Amino acid sequence: MLLLLAAMIWGSTFVITKMAAGSLPTAVILAIRFTVGAISIAVFCGKDLSKIDLVYLKWGILLGIITFFSYGVHIFGLELDTTPGKSAFLTAIYCVLVPFVYWLFRQGRPDGYNFGAAFLCLIGIGLVSLTDGLTILRGDIYTLLGGIAGAVEIVLVAMACNRRDPLVMTCLQLVFVAVFSWILVFSQGFMPDSYALNDMWGIVYLGLFATAGCLGLQSIGLKYTNPSSAAIILSLESVFGVLFSVCFYDEVITLKMMIGFSLIFVAVIISQTKLKFLKFFGKAQAFEIHRIG
Repeated sequence: MLLLLAAMIWGSTFVITKMAAGSLPTAVILAIRFTVGAISIAVFCGKDLSKIDLVYLKWGILLGIITFFSYGVHIFGLELDTTPGKSAFLTAIYCVLVPFVYWLFRQGRPDGYNFGAAFLCLIGIGLVSLTDGLTILRGDIYTLLGGIAGAVEIVLVAMACNRRDPLVMTCLQLVFVAVFSWILVFSQGFMPDSYALNDMWGIVYLGLFATAGCLGLQSIGLKYTNPSSAAIILSLESVFGVLFSVCFYDEVITLKMMIGFSLIFVAVIISQTKLKFLKFFGKAQAFEIHRIG
């Protein structure tokens, strides 16, 4: 239930970010969200922050840069012409890409399931993003770039947290994203006299609940749930993203988009869990299920 709640909260962020992006610059959204998130995580870290040394700082800066880019282009895509529902599923490609990015950084060649998932994902992206003239919207391009950067971020986080405190490393990651964001805010003069109060509360919600809160829900939930089940539950984030977009943003889902969403979701499930079937039809039994990436 905690993991499902985390997926629901993460799913709601696409609509909230889309609405905020209509009146707030990307840099301001990032700055407020990650400042609130960093402060919240720092409270939980407490004395563990004393572990921070030069190695922690180097990793924190690197993770901050890639996270800043990932979230930045994602929000910029929402500022342009992509919708919250499309953004939710296009961003989910990071789940499919993680094994390939890991292959580049470390070892472990992706298997047939990973390549099959990537193939399905590409077809799904085409159905979701390509217009009748076989062109792709600028917002969708930036969203896909954010998904690619998200896959790189996950691999780097796994490397950074090896033999280091993951909560402290997360705190540093959020701190440096906030620092880079505030630098951009002040250097570009993105500080207008006033902001809509509803938008400000939305960004605080993103920082407090969608950033710090969901990390806590995920940590506790993973303690009591096997990884394969957890992966499937958390992947529902994209489904909730579409539901919230339809309910609160009045997004219209076409049949072509629905088929594309379904293919991307199936690709995510295949990539997150390895499913081998004893039979092709009907009463197939799944075994050797485990989380990858």
